[in-house]
Amino acid sequence: MIPPVPSIDRRRLLGRVLPAAAATLLTGTAAACAGTGSSPRAAEPLLALVYRGPAACDGCAEAVAAVLKKAPRPFTVAYVGPDEDVPLTAAGLADADVYAQPGGNDDLGGTWTKLRGAAGAIRDWTRAGGRYLGFCMGGYLADKDPGFGLLPGDTDQYITSPRASVHDATDTLVPVTWKGKRRHMYFQDGPYFVPAGGADVSVLARYDNGTAAAVVAPYGKGRVGVVGPHPEADASWYSDAGLRNPDGVRLDLGHDLIQETVKGL
Repeated sequence: MIPPVPSIDRRRLLGRVLPAAAATLLTGTAAACAGTGSSPRAAEPLLALVYRGPAACDGCAEAVAAVLKKAPRPFTVAYVGPDEDVPLTAAGLADADVYAQPGGNDDLGGTWTKLRGAAGAIRDWTRAGGRYLGFCMGGYLADKDPGFGLLPGDTDQYITSPRASVHDATDTLVPVTWKGKRRHMYFQDGPYFVPAGGADVSVLARYDNGTAAAVVAPYGKGRVGVVGPHPEADASWYSDAGLRNPDGVRLDLGHDLIQETVKGL
Protein backbone atom coordinates (compact mmCIF):
# COMPACT_ATOMS: atom_id res chain seq x y z
CA MET A 1 0.00 0.00 0.00
CA ILE A 2 1.32 3.40 -0.84
CA PRO A 3 0.78 6.30 1.55
CA PRO A 4 -1.82 8.97 0.78
CA VAL A 5 -0.27 11.92 -1.05
CA PRO A 6 -1.67 15.42 -1.56
CA SER A 7 -3.21 16.06 -4.95
CA ILE A 8 -2.55 19.02 -7.20
CA ASP A 9 -5.49 20.60 -9.01
CA ARG A 10 -4.66 19.89 -12.63
CA ARG A 11 -8.13 20.35 -14.09
CA ARG A 12 -8.18 21.35 -17.71
CA LEU A 13 -11.26 22.11 -19.76
CA LEU A 14 -11.29 19.44 -22.43
CA GLY A 15 -14.44 18.78 -24.42
CA ARG A 16 -16.11 15.46 -23.87
CA VAL A 17 -16.27 13.05 -26.76
CA LEU A 18 -19.42 11.01 -26.48
CA PRO A 19 -19.77 7.44 -27.72
CA ALA A 20 -21.96 8.57 -30.63
CA ALA A 21 -19.26 10.93 -31.86
CA ALA A 22 -16.68 8.21 -31.40
CA ALA A 23 -18.71 5.82 -33.51
CA THR A 24 -19.01 8.43 -36.25
CA LEU A 25 -15.26 8.95 -36.36
CA LEU A 26 -14.44 5.24 -36.26
CA THR A 27 -15.04 4.78 -39.99
CA GLY A 28 -13.35 2.09 -41.97
CA THR A 29 -10.14 3.21 -43.64
CA ALA A 30 -8.38 -0.13 -43.37
CA ALA A 31 -8.62 -0.76 -47.10
CA ALA A 32 -6.31 2.18 -47.75
CA CYS A 33 -3.62 0.46 -45.68
CA ALA A 34 -3.89 -2.93 -47.36
CA GLY A 35 -0.63 -4.13 -48.80
CA THR A 36 1.48 -1.39 -47.22
CA GLY A 37 2.92 -3.56 -44.46
CA SER A 38 1.15 -1.46 -41.81
CA SER A 39 -1.47 -2.69 -39.37
CA PRO A 40 -4.82 -3.02 -41.20
CA ARG A 41 -6.14 -0.18 -38.99
CA ALA A 42 -3.01 1.97 -38.97
CA ALA A 43 -4.75 5.06 -40.40
CA GLU A 44 -8.04 4.51 -38.58
CA PRO A 45 -8.84 6.40 -35.37
CA LEU A 46 -8.80 4.20 -32.28
CA LEU A 47 -11.30 4.65 -29.48
CA ALA A 48 -9.68 5.26 -26.09
CA LEU A 49 -11.67 5.31 -22.86
CA VAL A 50 -10.05 7.23 -20.00
CA TYR A 51 -11.23 6.61 -16.45
CA ARG A 52 -12.49 9.75 -14.71
CA GLY A 53 -13.93 9.54 -11.23
CA PRO A 54 -13.12 9.21 -7.52
CA ALA A 55 -10.26 6.77 -8.17
CA ALA A 56 -8.30 9.39 -10.16
CA CYS A 57 -6.66 12.62 -9.03
CA ASP A 58 -7.99 16.01 -10.10
CA GLY A 59 -7.03 16.72 -13.69
CA CYS A 60 -5.17 13.44 -14.22
CA ALA A 61 -7.82 11.97 -16.52
CA GLU A 62 -7.83 15.13 -18.62
CA ALA A 63 -4.03 15.07 -18.92
CA VAL A 64 -4.08 11.46 -20.17
CA ALA A 65 -6.88 12.32 -22.60
CA ALA A 66 -4.83 15.24 -23.95
CA VAL A 67 -1.80 13.01 -24.62
CA LEU A 68 -3.97 10.53 -26.48
CA LYS A 69 -5.59 13.29 -28.55
CA LYS A 70 -2.17 14.70 -29.49
CA ALA A 71 -0.63 11.33 -30.32
CA PRO A 72 0.75 10.83 -33.85
CA ARG A 73 -1.81 8.10 -34.39
CA PRO A 74 -5.38 9.46 -34.29
CA PHE A 75 -7.48 8.69 -31.23
CA THR A 76 -11.06 9.42 -30.37
CA VAL A 77 -11.26 9.86 -26.60
CA ALA A 78 -14.20 9.48 -24.22
CA TYR A 79 -14.35 9.33 -20.44
CA VAL A 80 -15.57 6.29 -18.54
CA GLY A 81 -16.60 6.16 -14.89
CA PRO A 82 -19.45 6.36 -12.40
CA ASP A 83 -20.60 9.85 -13.48
CA GLU A 84 -19.74 9.57 -17.16
CA ASP A 85 -21.85 8.63 -20.17
CA VAL A 86 -19.84 5.42 -20.57
CA PRO A 87 -19.95 3.02 -17.60
CA LEU A 88 -16.90 1.01 -16.53
CA THR A 89 -18.52 -2.31 -17.38
CA ALA A 90 -18.09 -5.05 -19.96
CA ALA A 91 -20.69 -3.33 -22.13
CA GLY A 92 -18.98 0.05 -21.76
CA LEU A 93 -15.59 -1.38 -22.75
CA ALA A 94 -16.89 -3.49 -25.60
CA ASP A 95 -16.20 -1.06 -28.45
CA ALA A 96 -13.00 0.45 -27.03
CA ASP A 97 -9.49 -0.20 -28.29
CA VAL A 98 -7.72 1.35 -25.27
CA TYR A 99 -8.60 1.72 -21.59
CA ALA A 100 -6.44 4.20 -19.68
CA GLN A 101 -6.17 4.31 -15.89
CA PRO A 102 -4.68 7.66 -14.80
CA GLY A 103 -2.88 8.63 -11.62
CA GLY A 104 -4.73 8.68 -8.32
CA ASN A 105 -4.82 10.91 -5.28
CA ASP A 106 -5.49 8.20 -2.70
CA ASP A 107 -3.75 5.19 -1.23
CA LEU A 108 -3.64 2.01 -3.27
CA GLY A 109 -6.05 0.13 -1.01
CA GLY A 110 -8.60 2.92 -1.10
CA THR A 111 -8.35 3.26 -4.85
CA TRP A 112 -8.71 -0.47 -5.35
CA THR A 113 -11.91 -0.44 -3.28
CA LYS A 114 -13.41 1.98 -5.79
CA LEU A 115 -12.39 -0.09 -8.83
CA ARG A 116 -12.42 -3.74 -7.84
CA GLY A 117 -15.99 -4.19 -9.04
CA ALA A 118 -14.77 -3.58 -12.59
CA ALA A 119 -11.68 -5.82 -12.34
CA GLY A 120 -13.25 -8.83 -14.04
CA ALA A 121 -14.54 -6.76 -16.94
CA ILE A 122 -11.14 -5.07 -17.44
CA ARG A 123 -9.27 -8.40 -17.31
CA ASP A 124 -11.64 -10.11 -19.74
CA TRP A 125 -11.60 -7.17 -22.16
CA THR A 126 -7.79 -6.95 -22.14
CA ARG A 127 -7.39 -10.71 -22.51
CA ALA A 128 -9.65 -10.60 -25.58
CA GLY A 129 -7.45 -8.01 -27.29
CA GLY A 130 -7.90 -4.70 -25.48
CA ARG A 131 -5.01 -2.36 -24.63
CA TYR A 132 -4.57 -1.23 -21.03
CA LEU A 133 -2.58 1.94 -20.28
CA GLY A 134 -1.61 2.64 -16.66
CA PHE A 135 -0.04 5.88 -15.44
CA CYS A 136 1.43 5.93 -11.90
CA MET A 137 -1.50 4.62 -9.83
CA GLY A 138 -2.71 2.92 -13.01
CA GLY A 139 0.65 1.11 -13.01
CA TYR A 140 0.20 -0.03 -9.42
CA LEU A 141 -3.27 -1.29 -10.30
CA ALA A 142 -1.93 -3.49 -13.11
CA ASP A 143 -0.39 -5.68 -10.39
CA LYS A 144 -2.39 -8.38 -8.64
CA ASP A 145 -2.09 -7.52 -4.94
CA PRO A 146 -4.29 -5.56 -5.03
CA GLY A 147 -5.09 -4.82 -8.63
CA PHE A 148 -6.34 -6.10 -11.96
CA GLY A 149 -3.63 -8.77 -12.27
CA LEU A 150 -2.53 -7.83 -15.78
CA LEU A 151 1.26 -7.90 -15.41
CA PRO A 152 3.60 -10.90 -15.13
CA GLY A 153 5.63 -10.20 -12.00
CA ASP A 154 5.41 -7.62 -9.26
CA THR A 155 4.96 -3.87 -8.82
CA ASP A 156 6.33 -1.89 -5.89
CA GLN A 157 6.98 1.63 -4.61
CA TYR A 158 10.04 3.16 -6.25
CA ILE A 159 10.91 5.47 -3.34
CA THR A 160 11.45 2.42 -1.11
CA SER A 161 13.68 0.57 -3.60
CA PRO A 162 17.45 0.30 -2.97
CA ARG A 163 19.47 3.30 -4.21
CA ALA A 164 16.36 5.17 -5.34
CA SER A 165 17.05 8.78 -6.36
CA VAL A 166 13.78 9.95 -4.72
CA HIS A 167 12.90 9.14 -1.11
CA ASP A 168 9.54 10.77 -0.39
CA ALA A 169 6.16 11.43 -1.97
CA THR A 170 6.80 15.08 -2.84
CA ASP A 171 6.15 16.08 -6.46
CA THR A 172 9.56 16.14 -8.13
CA LEU A 173 11.60 15.16 -11.18
CA VAL A 174 13.09 11.73 -11.63
CA PRO A 175 15.84 10.80 -14.11
CA VAL A 176 15.21 7.79 -16.32
CA THR A 177 16.86 6.12 -19.28
CA TRP A 178 14.17 5.71 -21.94
CA LYS A 179 15.24 3.48 -24.81
CA GLY A 180 18.85 4.36 -24.15
CA LYS A 181 18.36 8.13 -23.79
CA ARG A 182 18.64 10.07 -20.54
CA ARG A 183 15.45 12.00 -19.73
CA HIS A 184 13.74 13.67 -16.77
CA MET A 185 10.11 13.04 -15.90
CA TYR A 186 7.50 14.40 -13.51
CA PHE A 187 7.19 12.01 -10.59
CA GLN A 188 5.00 11.58 -7.52
CA ASP A 189 5.42 8.31 -5.62
CA GLY A 190 5.12 6.12 -8.68
CA PRO A 191 5.84 2.40 -8.98
CA TYR A 192 8.62 0.32 -10.42
CA PHE A 193 8.06 -3.02 -12.09
CA VAL A 194 9.70 -6.41 -11.54
CA PRO A 195 8.95 -8.72 -14.48
CA ALA A 196 8.70 -12.41 -13.67
CA GLY A 197 11.63 -14.51 -14.86
CA GLY A 198 11.23 -15.51 -18.48
CA ALA A 199 8.18 -13.27 -18.98
CA ASP A 200 7.63 -11.65 -22.35
CA VAL A 201 8.10 -8.05 -21.18
CA SER A 202 9.62 -5.07 -23.00
CA VAL A 203 11.30 -2.58 -20.66
CA LEU A 204 11.01 0.88 -22.22
CA ALA A 205 12.63 2.83 -19.39
CA ARG A 206 14.66 2.34 -16.23
CA TYR A 207 15.24 4.51 -13.18
CA ASP A 208 18.78 5.37 -12.12
CA ASN A 209 18.96 2.33 -9.83
CA GLY A 210 18.19 -0.01 -12.74
CA THR A 211 14.60 -0.82 -11.82
CA ALA A 212 12.01 -0.73 -14.59
CA ALA A 213 10.10 2.56 -14.88
CA ALA A 214 7.97 1.69 -17.93
CA VAL A 215 7.12 -1.71 -19.40
CA VAL A 216 4.85 -3.25 -22.02
CA ALA A 217 3.69 -6.86 -21.85
CA PRO A 218 1.12 -9.07 -23.56
CA TYR A 219 -1.95 -10.23 -21.68
CA GLY A 220 -3.83 -12.86 -23.62
CA LYS A 221 -4.54 -11.31 -27.01
CA GLY A 222 -4.15 -7.80 -25.57
CA ARG A 223 -1.27 -5.65 -24.36
CA VAL A 224 -0.54 -3.75 -21.17
CA GLY A 225 1.60 -0.60 -21.04
CA VAL A 226 2.45 0.95 -17.66
CA VAL A 227 4.69 3.73 -16.40
CA GLY A 228 5.70 4.91 -12.93
CA PRO A 229 6.48 8.59 -13.67
CA HIS A 230 4.08 10.93 -15.51
CA PRO A 231 4.80 11.32 -19.24
CA GLU A 232 1.40 13.01 -19.56
CA ALA A 233 2.42 15.96 -17.33
CA ASP A 234 1.92 19.28 -19.12
CA ALA A 235 3.39 22.70 -18.33
CA SER A 236 0.78 23.41 -15.65
CA TRP A 237 1.92 20.44 -13.57
CA TYR A 238 5.47 21.77 -13.47
CA SER A 239 4.47 25.36 -12.72
CA ASP A 240 2.03 24.30 -9.98
CA ALA A 241 4.78 22.28 -8.28
CA GLY A 242 7.52 24.89 -8.85
CA LEU A 243 9.49 22.49 -11.04
CA ARG A 244 11.47 22.93 -14.23
CA ASN A 245 12.23 20.05 -16.56
CA PRO A 246 15.72 20.52 -18.08
CA ASP A 247 14.57 18.59 -21.17
CA GLY A 248 11.60 20.90 -21.66
CA VAL A 249 7.96 19.88 -21.32
CA ARG A 250 7.50 17.23 -23.98
CA LEU A 251 4.92 14.50 -24.57
CA ASP A 252 7.01 12.20 -26.76
CA LEU A 253 7.58 9.61 -24.02
CA GLY A 254 3.86 9.33 -23.45
CA HIS A 255 3.34 8.91 -27.16
CA ASP A 256 6.01 6.19 -27.28
CA LEU A 257 4.32 4.28 -24.44
CA ILE A 258 0.98 4.55 -26.25
CA GLN A 259 2.44 3.44 -29.59
CA GLU A 260 4.18 0.42 -28.04
CA THR A 261 0.94 -0.58 -26.30
CA VAL A 262 -1.34 -0.34 -29.34
CA LYS A 263 0.96 -2.29 -31.65
CA GLY A 264 -1.02 -4.69 -33.76
CA LEU A 265 -4.17 -2.59 -33.93
